[in-house]
Amino acid sequence: MTFSEASLTQALQETFGLPSFRPWQQEAVQAVLPESSRSLVVAPTGGGKSLTYQFPATQLTGTTLVISPLIALMEDQVRALTERGIPATFLASSLSADDRRTRESGLRQGRYKLVYIAPERLANAYFFEVLQGLKLSLIAVDEAHCISQWGHDFRPEYLKVGEAIAQLNPPRLLACTATATPQVRGEICERLSIPEEACILRGFARPNLHLEAERIAGGKDGEKRLLAALADTLGNPRAPAGAAIVYAATRKGVEKAADMLQRAGFSAAAYHAGLPADVRTDVSERFASGNLAIVAATNAFGMGIDRSDIRLVVHLQPPGSIEAYYQEVGRAGRDGEPARGVLLASAADFGLRKRLLDRGEAAGPWNAHQWRLFLDCMRYVDAGSCRHDFILRYFGDEQEVLGGCGHCDVCLSPPQAESGLSPEDALTVVRQALSGVARVQGRAGLGTVCDMLRGQGSARVTRFGFERLSTFGLLSAYSDSALHTLLQRLIVAGLVDLSSGEYPVPHLTERGIAVMRGQLTFTVRLPPKTLRFATSGRKTRKASPGAYGESTSRPAAQTPGAESETLEVDEALYEALRATRRTLAQAAGTAAFVICHDRTLRELAAVRPQTLDALQDIHGIGPAKAEKYGAAFLSTLTAEAP
Repeated sequence: MTFSEASLTQALQETFGLPSFRPWQQEAVQAVLPESSRSLVVAPTGGGKSLTYQFPATQLTGTTLVISPLIALMEDQVRALTERGIPATFLASSLSADDRRTRESGLRQGRYKLVYIAPERLANAYFFEVLQGLKLSLIAVDEAHCISQWGHDFRPEYLKVGEAIAQLNPPRLLACTATATPQVRGEICERLSIPEEACILRGFARPNLHLEAERIAGGKDGEKRLLAALADTLGNPRAPAGAAIVYAATRKGVEKAADMLQRAGFSAAAYHAGLPADVRTDVSERFASGNLAIVAATNAFGMGIDRSDIRLVVHLQPPGSIEAYYQEVGRAGRDGEPARGVLLASAADFGLRKRLLDRGEAAGPWNAHQWRLFLDCMRYVDAGSCRHDFILRYFGDEQEVLGGCGHCDVCLSPPQAESGLSPEDALTVVRQALSGVARVQGRAGLGTVCDMLRGQGSARVTRFGFERLSTFGLLSAYSDSALHTLLQRLIVAGLVDLSSGEYPVPHLTERGIAVMRGQLTFTVRLPPKTLRFATSGRKTRKASPGAYGESTSRPAAQTPGAESETLEVDEALYEALRATRRTLAQAAGTAAFVICHDRTLRELAAVRPQTLDALQDIHGIGPAKAEKYGAAFLSTLTAEAP
């Protein structure tokens, strides 16, 4: 059976109403159609993977079996196919016995071009016998990364898929996933007997997706960033310009976020696995139909949601891996229009992730692997180069590396040479910080280690007698935020690790000990000494419980070079600057965050520069932006002067 390029395009137009394939889709379809083909397609969420098995199903004689892990995904795809006149069905535990028997009878009679099932159904001897009696043209394994024990979303029921496929021996096999590193791709190919050279890795670049990541001081700052991102991206809560998903790491965090959004006037609801099934179904259906603007959720939400106008995805904490992150943030902008992904991270996230892993059923090598995946995600947060290129390289998609996307937060505001130190001096600072961790001997968390290294006589420092340590005040030139950032980077670099338990504490790894003793050199990007996490405008704030079970009082943001002066943000001026940014964005026909970030506006509201030259000292404003937008911002600053 042969198909010309023209005949495939004509069939696509007639069957799916699409003018043409994306280049990589056509490559995948042409790889699937020949008999005895075995292929793996890796493309991002929203990239059109489903078409690579749905279209061949309409062109081949017989039935295509689709193995999918989620009932909602099956329902959505079957509904869409049926509306196009393509006979399709699904078999799931949600069906009544009569309905299931009716569909199985239609399956035996060859009424369906596609049938969707969950992997668990392959273990049913009766149903497996039904499958063996069918004329299968193709088996498609969706969400194939679930088959990998080292992937971010391993599902034990997928382990039997390879054995079942071997027994069914279909003439064609296609595995699809949105997230698979080279290691995971190798395992998928091994378990499903797919030649590694038959992997089609395309479409990861999402040029319409603006990615940004920011370190914050704690929970209250996260709430403020969330509300600001929603206001800038969706606008009026009563008439939002699109939809949003807000991810939190815990059910409690989800409930808190949903409540806050509702109080802010948004149409929002919570979604997590602890809610009754009918409540979860209702939330999913209202969001998918457009009757709900925002869902605050754990990672239990999103798979199978096909809503094209999601303009914003916010992560209040980093997810467990880059794979999970790109799958979740990829739910924004599926219509090809500009969309935004905001990832927030704080010191508390290290301890939180440790606790989540400790509470899981798995341990040993798997747990250690998941921790490494999380550290990869934290490396992304601190990336000093284009965020899109970082992700493309992570997934091995070198063909689409952009050399800078031009619209992520890093490309729009390239990081300056942060520390200004020579490599030798920077290594000395790293060793001093490592020595501080070692001297504490696992008796306190990172907050207290920072206080000790800065020479701050906090209650915990005094209680443990840390003033008497040789490392007390050793890094007093560094701000609290700078030291927290440095220690987090040491964790990400594998020089420091955290203990297990409810209140994880830091300790040196073998590599960290070697670096501290001068037996090994290591490069860690140091933050500027005066780094300050921007706060919500109060002179001081009480931090939420930290990553390590501690609560510390931290100073508000400070101007560079003014170590002892707090940075006070005028909220009225900040809101006026946001209004100016919206006006500039509307005039330019672009999104507000492309003009400048919230961090830039907060610094403007605090420093109040009065000239174009002074404006360029503000984070995120270089000569080009000062020339293009400077007059408008200076006008606002002058008009709002006290």
